[in-house]
Amino acid sequence: MLDQGHLVLESGTGSGKTVCALAGALQAALARGKKVLYLTRTNSQEKQVILELRKINEKAPIFGVAIQGRQGTCPLVRRDKEMSAGTPEELSRVCRDKRRRVLEDRPGGCRFFKGLQELDMNQLLDHCRSTLPTAEELIDHCDSLNICPHEVMKELVKEARVVAAPYAYFFMPFIRNSLMDWMDCSMEDVLIIVDEAHNLPDYTREIESFQLSRYMLDMVIKEVEEFGDPELAKGVRVHDVCEACSLVLDEALRDYLIDEDGLIPPSFLEENLMSAFTASSRSLMAMSKLLMEQGEIIRESRFSQGRLPRSLTYSLGAFLSYWLTLDEDCFVKLVMGGDNPCLKAYCIDPVVTTSSLLGCGGSVHMSGTLVPLNEYRDSIGLPLETCLMIVPTPFPKENRRVFYVEDVSTKYEEMQSSPDMVAAIEDHVVQVCNGVRRNTVVFFPSYSLMDRFVNDGVSRRISRRVHLEERGMAQMELMDVVTRFKEGRIEGQVLFAVMGGRISEGIDFPEDELELAIVIGIPYPRPTARQRALLHYYELRFRKGWEYTVKGPAIRKLQQAIGRLIRTESDVGAALVLDRRITQFSDRLDLVSTERPLQDIQQFFREREGSKGS
Repeated sequence: MLDQGHLVLESGTGSGKTVCALAGALQAALARGKKVLYLTRTNSQEKQVILELRKINEKAPIFGVAIQGRQGTCPLVRRDKEMSAGTPEELSRVCRDKRRRVLEDRPGGCRFFKGLQELDMNQLLDHCRSTLPTAEELIDHCDSLNICPHEVMKELVKEARVVAAPYAYFFMPFIRNSLMDWMDCSMEDVLIIVDEAHNLPDYTREIESFQLSRYMLDMVIKEVEEFGDPELAKGVRVHDVCEACSLVLDEALRDYLIDEDGLIPPSFLEENLMSAFTASSRSLMAMSKLLMEQGEIIRESRFSQGRLPRSLTYSLGAFLSYWLTLDEDCFVKLVMGGDNPCLKAYCIDPVVTTSSLLGCGGSVHMSGTLVPLNEYRDSIGLPLETCLMIVPTPFPKENRRVFYVEDVSTKYEEMQSSPDMVAAIEDHVVQVCNGVRRNTVVFFPSYSLMDRFVNDGVSRRISRRVHLEERGMAQMELMDVVTRFKEGRIEGQVLFAVMGGRISEGIDFPEDELELAIVIGIPYPRPTARQRALLHYYELRFRKGWEYTVKGPAIRKLQQAIGRLIRTESDVGAALVLDRRITQFSDRLDLVSTERPLQDIQQFFREREGSKGS
């Protein structure tokens, strides 16, 4: 990796991306006196970084540490339900106050921070250097010593050459500034590795987006009842602003909502508020600042009572301030439906956030599903001279086969004009699941289609146990479902899941834990107002709106789902795609047409078992 250069790399899961990226980045970092910041989306990926670092450490001593946010590390947060719901800013303020109380020997301090003051830090550092603990192991060790893991992580970061951290530690500015302080270095002295980089554009779009929801307005009214209703302008109080915003939201839902969202005129909210209060745009800005000032008073009051320093009045003021001043080239304004409708400023350009990468000492972006690489490069604003590289899978191609049928499609128009289309897809699923006694995941393009299959009784027609990845399922509950599915692999079980969900992108199924994937349809993004705005933006900017915002995301979801099959060189797996439109992606998938899916899948497994025995 050249100094301050960038590399975008696609290589299949299990091909050794983590250790290769670490070794290469470390070589460059050590030669130039820099540090490596390895960014991950999940805790399991972070753990893998430390495990690979241990292998490197056996050959050349190198110290690294994995860090996580206060929600998962602070002993007080893990013991207090209210604190566990705090934002990073709120928890940081609470933590800062409790540390200060300890240092000033005042009551109300944190006993875990106090324990840290009495600890021999050099002894702890020696322990960590010798063991290279994962974040979870470090948390457990600190718990046994009654000290704060979060503060320990901050201390260890100074000494570490490699730091593994969640995306938020770099892409949220106030957290990034703190991390650079802890690492005791500048941005130019950090080499960045972004793991599972296909997630980054959507992740950064979401953290830049902001909204005003019905729930927020209701909570502001409750704060008015508890803390008073100050005047923001002549004859205008906080309660009046809430009522006016609620009426605007109602009007937007009535006039612009189509299905799940709708585009609203750029000045829709401000024009309605100016009309309601006979105010200018400057007056609205003044009101937003006064709302934030009232919010600060509420925060201080709650903080003095030992509660989280939270104020939705402050959030309302901040929303109006951002909304009135946002860059309309980078955002679209939407109304969102659902149980908690809202007005939302959606960021369509992730470069608003990812431009921070240009200030680092270089970066590597890697995933098993990044093609088209130029789309990723352009989306996050990397330079045109960025190195783009595809490393072919090291696994035997004959161990995986992707079949497809030509008699069905999940295209909306075809499903509407052919009433028997869904029944035909259901019959394929039932026939294959009953005829192939191996662990099978049926991947759906949406929860709604999965729900239809369940309501039609498909799971009852399958003669094996069927597990479901349900909408909104808690992580612990989901993992219980996955564990039960894996444990039933001897008799072969079935799992219904959604492409783009946690099972299709974040869970490994090595060996016989998953041998067959049935993919129903093409996971094209829903044609929502937000999606149309993205397509329009990328068409104007790169003349590749369809490729960048529809085709690219769809093939990534397909590859992530099918990629669950092969995780090691000995894995064997078959996929069946139930949609004739899959041929659009024949340049990315080796496809085999079949008119007899059950028989051909059975024959594939017989051939592979025969080759193992020969």
